[in-house]
Amino acid sequence: MNLPSELFSLFIGIFCILGLATLIAQVMKSKQGRTPLIDNLIERINAWWAMVLLLGVTMSIGHSAIIVLFTLISFAALREFLTLTKKHKADHYALTISFFIVLPAQYLLVYFDWYGLYSIFIPVYVFLLLPIVSVVRGETEAFLIRISETQWALMICVFSASHVPALLMLDLYEDSSKNILLIAFLIVTVQISDVLQYVWGKLLGKRKIAPSLSPSKTWEGFLGGILSASLIGASLWWITPFSPIVAFFLSLMITLLGFFGGLVMSAIKRDRGIKDWGHIIAGHGGAIDRMDSIVFSAPIFFHIVRYFG
Repeated sequence: MNLPSELFSLFIGIFCILGLATLIAQVMKSKQGRTPLIDNLIERINAWWAMVLLLGVTMSIGHSAIIVLFTLISFAALREFLTLTKKHKADHYALTISFFIVLPAQYLLVYFDWYGLYSIFIPVYVFLLLPIVSVVRGETEAFLIRISETQWALMICVFSASHVPALLMLDLYEDSSKNILLIAFLIVTVQISDVLQYVWGKLLGKRKIAPSLSPSKTWEGFLGGILSASLIGASLWWITPFSPIVAFFLSLMITLLGFFGGLVMSAIKRDRGIKDWGHIIAGHGGAIDRMDSIVFSAPIFFHIVRYFG
């Protein structure tokens, strides 16, 4: 696949930032020695290197590889989510269908650009048919909780996540190969918002937003991170088909959605008494821990740019 030159420039910038972060972490380690904080910082930076390289290699292969990557991410996220839910042996068939029929079917529909079906497949057909699969087994104990948790897992981990590769199918550029830049814009803006909210929170954070949900989130971190990430998103207008002003407001929208998505997923974790969804990514937790902001912003971003782009 011929990658757009804008994508190369973006990745060079990201590599420079990661290189600087690595250098700073090593200097801190040499001066302060090994501490839990510095070890965690280095672990997080190394994980970012791995994730960025994986995304870069996948994008260089082509659209099919991106869809496969997000299919695997959805599988890992769905497993993390459903591991923490209340289940009965009567749900065996529903779970099997969710993992091995619904999930791949959703991404196949995206691959074939069948918008009329992948946009309603899980919210309508799976929502109505999956309870039937469970109810015919005749087990009614906690039925509503069991089936609702499975449906929520599919909506968050599969339906919402599938809107990231669905951006490849939009008709916004003269050269369709540039659609990959929309994915880069979404992921970079949302993820850098998470990082900057953490940084601003550490530097200036005093007033906590929701101590019982996420003790590390503060109003100072929220406002500083959202605003600075939106400005960075506006500065990335050159990789989008949008003007700087439109890029700013799109960035503001997706970073706000990402923030509240993180709060929602934190509430679920607290309800289940866990700190992280999993341990698949060193220093970051599970797949959902890294995707929680993206899955809340991706569907809205997709439909906004599809209808108004």
